[in-house]
Amino acid sequence: MRRPIKGLLLVPVAQIVLAGEPSRPRGVGPDHAKFYKSTDLFTCISNPSISLSPTQINDDYCDCPDGSDEPGTSACSYLSDLSPSYASDLSSDNKSRSIALPGFYCKNKGHQPSYVPFLSVNDGVCDYDLCCDGSDEWAQVGGLKCENKCKEIGKEWRKQDEQRKKAFGAATKKRRELAVEAGRLRKQVEDRIYSLETEITGSTLKVKDLESALADAERQERGKVVKSTGTGSKIGQLIHLAKDRIEELRESLIDVRGQRDSAIARVTELEAILTTFKSEYNPNFNDEGVKRTVRSWEEYAARDKTSFTQDAQERDLDEISKPDSETGVITWSDWDEDEETDVDVLYKIEEYLPEAVRGWVDQRLRDLRVLMIENGIIAAPKDSGAESQTLTDARNALKAGQDSETNLKNELKGHKEDLAKDYGTDDIFRALKGQCISKDAGEYKYELCWLEKTTQKSKKGGSHTGMGNFVRIDSVTVDDDVPPDGKGLGSGVRVALRYENGQHCWNGPNRSTLVVLACAEQDEIWKVSEEEKCVYRMEVGTPAVCEVQGQAKEKDGAKDEL
Repeated sequence: MRRPIKGLLLVPVAQIVLAGEPSRPRGVGPDHAKFYKSTDLFTCISNPSISLSPTQINDDYCDCPDGSDEPGTSACSYLSDLSPSYASDLSSDNKSRSIALPGFYCKNKGHQPSYVPFLSVNDGVCDYDLCCDGSDEWAQVGGLKCENKCKEIGKEWRKQDEQRKKAFGAATKKRRELAVEAGRLRKQVEDRIYSLETEITGSTLKVKDLESALADAERQERGKVVKSTGTGSKIGQLIHLAKDRIEELRESLIDVRGQRDSAIARVTELEAILTTFKSEYNPNFNDEGVKRTVRSWEEYAARDKTSFTQDAQERDLDEISKPDSETGVITWSDWDEDEETDVDVLYKIEEYLPEAVRGWVDQRLRDLRVLMIENGIIAAPKDSGAESQTLTDARNALKAGQDSETNLKNELKGHKEDLAKDYGTDDIFRALKGQCISKDAGEYKYELCWLEKTTQKSKKGGSHTGMGNFVRIDSVTVDDDVPPDGKGLGSGVRVALRYENGQHCWNGPNRSTLVVLACAEQDEIWKVSEEEKCVYRMEVGTPAVCEVQGQAKEKDGAKDEL
């Protein structure tokens, strides 16, 4: 059963026979011409069990479930797998209702042939972007006549295509330069890793030597025989204690006399004030407090006064306050003669030995002392609170060596982690890491720092807002139109950089940015948009992805937007 398609102008249709090539109906492309060769019978492309007369092709009736009998009209433009079945189709629901043809074929002589959607056939609009020869409006609905503009459009397109090819050539050249730079940087890291491994091996051996040196220094320190700086006898020690004690008492006496003299001066001043008060106050003034104070002062003044100081006592205190070196009462230097001790004996034994033997005996005695200390036979010398300079130097040298070794190992770890990171194909983004590009858009200035961060700053002032920190390299599929200037993503799989965990958004998530990359001659931010609250998208051109994108397009048979 044939169903008329409502809303379409029915026009007598004749098949077009093109000179120099086999006859094929209007709207059929070369890829599908083989299905229309027969002049006796036509079978539906996706449903070969259905046969039609050639006169039913392009008769503005949709006879085939896949619409292959209407390549030059919009009669079957409604078809899809979701199209409802008609009553006549109830017994054949297994028939394909997906349209078999890619669209209406426009030859576009002088330009690039292409397909337009069946919905655009005879819709009253000249679709010059896809069908520059105007053949999609062959019915001239409403008197519309679409002129053939393929010559002009093709010329302009070839001009732009030449520019795109030139730009793409320059971009791929820059991409190769970036790849060389990335390789150089990677080699630099690898060389540094090799150098660090060698340095760490040497540093480890050095630390072991320093540890041994410190252990020897500590062993020598424990066994060191130290000559006392003072006398070794008990009397000598007592003399030194007495000297220190006398000096301490002398200084205390001087301090107490000073406090006494200050108190006497204050009492004298107070007595003078009260004497003046008694002589000048008005006895007729009826103030019990004043009268009571005057009476108390009279009683105090009537008492026998004891002199605060006596000349003889003061002379004695003056004499006591003098240092012993001035009075000559005790001459401490007479008591400072050293008394020979057991330690002195150890020192003097070596004086009786020949010079050639003295050093050997001294070392053996010291080794014996250390051995006895380590085995608990004799006690270790008391810690005087200060270690020898040799021990201090050994300890400092070991710490410096350990710190140096730790720093080398941390640097090695960082470089190895860097080599394991994903920098994209050919490590290309290694050459861009840390470089930044920016774009003014509306009230804000946006900045992208490769493999580091994305930021936003208001032109009215204020601090930067973090839009995300680099997380990983990813890929996304896009299907966008490319403007004439070529600054667009186009269609296909594109390299993307994900930046996450940015500054927290008020009443929302942490800011994040998806940076989608397309081939371009220069690093440039083309577009910034906020797809969701605090979820941003940047479209960026860079030569870093040119070869990857070019290979993908070559594989898909698509044109590069450059």
